[in-house]
Amino acid sequence: MNSFSITQLARFSGVKAHTIRMWEQRYHTLQPNRTEGNTRFYNNDQLKRLLNIVTLADVDYKVSELSKMPDKRLFKLVEELQNKAGDAHYEYFIPQLINAAINYDELAFEKTFSHCLLRFGFKDTYLLIIYPLLVRIGLLWSSDTIPPAHEHFISNLITQKLFTAIDSLPVPDPKSESWLLFLPEQEFHEIGLLFASYLIRRSGIKVIYLGSNLPLESLKMVLENTSPENLLLFFVHRDLPEDTREYLKHLGKLFKRKKIFVAGHKKFTEQLGEINKVQYLNSIEDLEKQLVHKT
Repeated sequence: MNSFSITQLARFSGVKAHTIRMWEQRYHTLQPNRTEGNTRFYNNDQLKRLLNIVTLADVDYKVSELSKMPDKRLFKLVEELQNKAGDAHYEYFIPQLINAAINYDELAFEKTFSHCLLRFGFKDTYLLIIYPLLVRIGLLWSSDTIPPAHEHFISNLITQKLFTAIDSLPVPDPKSESWLLFLPEQEFHEIGLLFASYLIRRSGIKVIYLGSNLPLESLKMVLENTSPENLLLFFVHRDLPEDTREYLKHLGKLFKRKKIFVAGHKKFTEQLGEINKVQYLNSIEDLEKQLVHKT
């Protein structure tokens, strides 16, 4: 994809469209192309330029100065910053990871992600950098304005990192209580579920991880064979609230043990209302409070 609207630039960069237009008018930061119908659009190089300017502006460079620099100079400054990124604020890393996604640049992703781990550790890398990154490029809920290939590329890289982090944790005591984690049918974005698995495993609690798009019949069989104490599922795409309520009520009849924890956007879970056995988790902190009680 080599054509972006100003709305897409704003989504990728985290800079409001109004601000981008102001930079164009005041500093000639970008030079948009125009269609035959006189609609402005931006190419890949202009998006990369904006992301580099945002990166550098987050570490005290002035936009007015950066706007005068050629792309090669901007890239060199970003490269120099990466080499001393231990001093960089976490906001610095987000545009660079988006840049790696846009250019399908795994090496750049690896380099930036490694800096994040060294500076912030795995948990804060996810909370401060990866989660905002996912929100910004539209992975946490569907958006037709984001090229699917970019989503697949970056989500697969992040998924690999999550599996590696989980594999590095000690094996929990088999006698500990267990949490069964899954996504219902038609739910495929499992990055949040994987991070929850990491946090639960890190707390020394056993996890039975079933992944995405799990039919109820398959879940019923697993429940009969494993008898977990707790269920945790995510709703990423928003179904009709009444359909979701029926699903959770049916799930409550299948699961006779303790709690069913449901993670999802707060506005959506508020629409669901109170359901027997169901407790909503609207943040990482909500999950961690549950884990503290159990360890």
